[in-house]
Amino acid sequence: MLGEYLLDSNVLIPLSKRDGILLERVRRVSGVSIPFSALAELHYGARNSTHVRENLDTLRVLAARFTVLFPDMTTVNEYGILRANLKAIGRPIPEPDIWIAALAIQHELVVVSRDEHFKYVPGLHVEVW
Repeated sequence: MLGEYLLDSNVLIPLSKRDGILLERVRRVSGVSIPFSALAELHYGARNSTHVRENLDTLRVLAARFTVLFPDMTTVNEYGILRANLKAIGRPIPEPDIWIAALAIQHELVVVSRDEHFKYVPGLHVEVW
């Protein structure tokens, strides 16, 4: 079982900085996964920081602690549907977040994010931590 929650990068960042409230919340739930796109965003940020090695080490710990979800053909199909639908209703969202939404819908996970635009994705369950 993958778990119940899929964490966006805007939750992973404070979690990686040992935010006590988030750490406690993660401990209380049955399972947490990380989408590849959020991990990729964080790797980019780490490589553009002044503490590259430390930040990459922190990301390795996160990636080892949680399941990292990667796309397959089902995800790719869901991504295409979501992106086209969001464009049709005039509510495009950032591409990494479309991947997060596609993975969450595919695996029936709740997205944990502080981004408002996820509310435009039909069928997506979102929580703000």
